[in-house]
Order: sequence, then C-alpha cells, then structure tokens
Amino acid sequence: MDSWVNSAEVLGSDLPLELVGTGNRRAVLMGALREAVRSGRLAPGTRLPPYRSLAADLGLARNTVADAYAELVAEGWLAARQGSGTRVAERAAPVTPAHRPRTPERPSRPVHDLVQGQPDPSAFPRTAWLASARRALAAAPNDAFGPGDPHGRPELRRALAGYLARVRGVRASQERIVLCSGAAHGLRLLAEVVGGPWAAEAYGLPFHRGLLASHGVGTRPVGVDGDGARVGELTRRDRAVLLTPAHQFPTGGPLHPARRAAVADWARSTGGLVVEDDYDGEFRYDRQPVGAVQGLDPDHVVLLGSVSKSLSPALRLGWMVLPERLVAPVVAAKGEREQFSSATDQLTLADFVDSGAYDRHVRRMRQRHRRRRDQLVAALERRAPHVRVTGIAAGLHAVVELPPGTERSVVRAAAWQGLAVEGLADYRHPGAKRAADERDGLVVGYATPAEHAYPEALEALCRALPPG
Repeated sequence: MDSWVNSAEVLGSDLPLELVGTGNRRAVLMGALREAVRSGRLAPGTRLPPYRSLAADLGLARNTVADAYAELVAEGWLAARQGSGTRVAERAAPVTPAHRPRTPERPSRPVHDLVQGQPDPSAFPRTAWLASARRALAAAPNDAFGPGDPHGRPELRRALAGYLARVRGVRASQERIVLCSGAAHGLRLLAEVVGGPWAAEAYGLPFHRGLLASHGVGTRPVGVDGDGARVGELTRRDRAVLLTPAHQFPTGGPLHPARRAAVADWARSTGGLVVEDDYDGEFRYDRQPVGAVQGLDPDHVVLLGSVSKSLSPALRLGWMVLPERLVAPVVAAKGEREQFSSATDQLTLADFVDSGAYDRHVRRMRQRHRRRRDQLVAALERRAPHVRVTGIAAGLHAVVELPPGTERSVVRAAAWQGLAVEGLADYRHPGAKRAADERDGLVVGYATPAEHAYPEALEALCRALPPG
C-alpha cells in the first residue's frame, strides 16, 4: 500500500473530482467517485469518460481505472452497458433534501473550459521532448551549466533564426534575438527601454495593457475592423504600437497588406516602434501563410514569440527579434545573468527545432486544432444556425457573434451550464469609445478541453446561446 495525496482538481477529465487520500490509487479514485455521486456533483445518468481517457488525464494505469469502474458497477454506484459506456446508476441518486430549492444551483466551478489561451496540456509531446533533452544534455558544453548569458543560449538563438526565417519570413541574425520567458516578459523589458505612450488595438489582452501600465506606459486604443487595426489612427506622439497582425486578437483576421505597409511607413517616418505579438502565427487553416511584419522593416519592428501556444506555457520560453539599436538596452534591462529561462530547456528546444520535431508537432497540432474548429462550426450550424462564427481561418479560438445587448446574459447562461467562456467585452480597451468598436460576442477557445470532453463542452455552449 502506497500513500497518494493529490488535492489538485482533475482539470483534464472535466469531472468534479478531488483526489485526496492515502492508500492505493484505485481506492482513492473509487472514494472520490463515490463522494461525487453521493453529493450529487455527478448526477444519475451522467456518462463517465472512457477509462483509457480518464487514466491518461489522471496519470494512472489503465487497469487501475478499469478496476475502479468495475468495482463501482458491482457495488451499484455505476452502470455499464455495451456500446453506451459507463454511467452513474439511476438508483445512486443522493437523498433529496427536505427543503429543496425550486431553481437549480449554479455549478460551484466550471465543468467545461472554453476559455481561450492555452493548448490541451495532454497534447504535450513528452516522448519527443525527452529525446531532445537527452541529446541536448549529452552535447551541452560545460559553460551551459555556469552563469547564464542574458542574451540566451546561442544554440537556441541560432535555431530560432533559421526557423523564423523559414516559417515566418523574419529577417534577423541570431545576434538580434534575445530570449525571454514569454511575451509578457518581453513587453516588460520593452516598456522599460522604450517608454511611452503606446498605441494598442481596441481589442486585446487586458493583461498586456495592465502590464504596460504597471511600468508607467499608458496605451491609447486604435480601432479594429475587418481588415485589422486601423493604423491610420497612429500619431507622432505614439512611441510604439502593439499589434497582432497575423491573427488579430481576439476578433480574428490578418492585418490587410496595405495596412501592413502603412504601419511600417509610420514607424520609419516617426521613429516609432511596431511591437508585433506573433502569438499564434503558426496555426493557420484556410489561407496561405501570412509572413511577419518584421520582414518589411527589421529596423523598426520587434517580433515577440513564444512556445506557450505551440507547446506549453509551463516551459516559459520566448524570444524577441529586435532592431539592432535595441539589443544592448534590452539585454542590460534583463540583468547581468540569465534569471528567467532554464539553460537546459533552451538547449532542449534548440534540439527540438533542429531535429524537425517542432515542425512535426506543429503540423500535428494544426490538424488537431482544425478538426476541433470544424466541430465547433458544425455544432453551431446544427444547433444555432442564426449565429455567425468568425476569426476561424487561424489560431486557437473563434468569435461567436451575438445580437446586440445579449453578451452579458449569454455569459451568465453559459456559467449556469457549467461552461467557462468569455465575452468580447472582456478584451475591449476601456478607452475605446467609438460605437463602431462595440460588438457583442463570445471568445471561444477550442484547444483546451480533453478530447473526450470537447463534444459535451460544445453542447453546453449551444444550450447557452439565445434562440434564433
């Protein structure tokens, strides 16, 4: 008998379980399932994930989960039928309280997660990453285990220079690449070096605007329409502009070619800086690749990138492709030694890129995300043909457009369905006052849920939408 205490919520399985206890793992899992049924968190008739899926999500052996299911079936907690899976037995319903409320209680925590922002953590390529780690450590020079250079490991900067040139049309040598722990870290450094004020798209990440503000850099909104940011609204007062030109976040769509040229002209004529957040430029489905704006003018554009969407935000690996004049100030702002990214992770990513494993992983995930995007579109066409879904040619999320004035009520309805999803208003710049910039919609992330849980998440989404 071993001891096993895991108080973390089982996110991947989308079951309202907490695994807490001592004893063998099968017993702890059985206890958690019994308690979920007894308390009513798992209602009678609820279909449980296949044991293989639940085992993968929990990091358990398949036999452990299969045996737990079998014993709970024998005890009457669960019911199993060939072809219909395992469900909570009808007779396992909890005792009805004497004063039961007439309205259903809102779920205490989301059952389904369609919030944009991260890939399915179970999709991380563990075997390939481990192979790269072994090769990288075996070949690592001795200085890799000493104080780190704030530029970042030369092996990774060299690998990224080649990869970004080939895939994103970036023009830069490795000397212009400075490694960081992600886009947010890069923005902090640029805020310190460049100063403000900045312009920013009328729709974008509030976290980024708040981060800049915390470093004394205010942002003013630039309108967004079907062709991306209205860069004609930029002025000479703006020291920099923060853009998502490959796939405007979160409304979708690339920056129009004429506007790409116009923003490069603005930067050259005013001495301003274009900060290009290339957050998901590798994931495109129904259009030709859109190169980075950095390729138009490497002396006036900073490209920010990371592996947060393509691999995992847990790696804390990102990069800045900088104009030559900014390299020394940014490195100085980082400090005398690398404090943010592990040298061994940098070496591993370098091997992962050089070996072709990164390309293979991106291609595999592109197919997976496209399939999920197609499932979302098909579900909406079937269940809610009156709504329009946009921003679907690329990325890891889509926008479900809603009738004016309905966004808040739909987000509340989704919460009652146990669904975590965000409205467009959550991303709107507080200074955006133009009526043309006001839209109602949901930002639906389709990358996060586990494979087996995704269809039920889409069903919950459709139930929350207003009738046609």
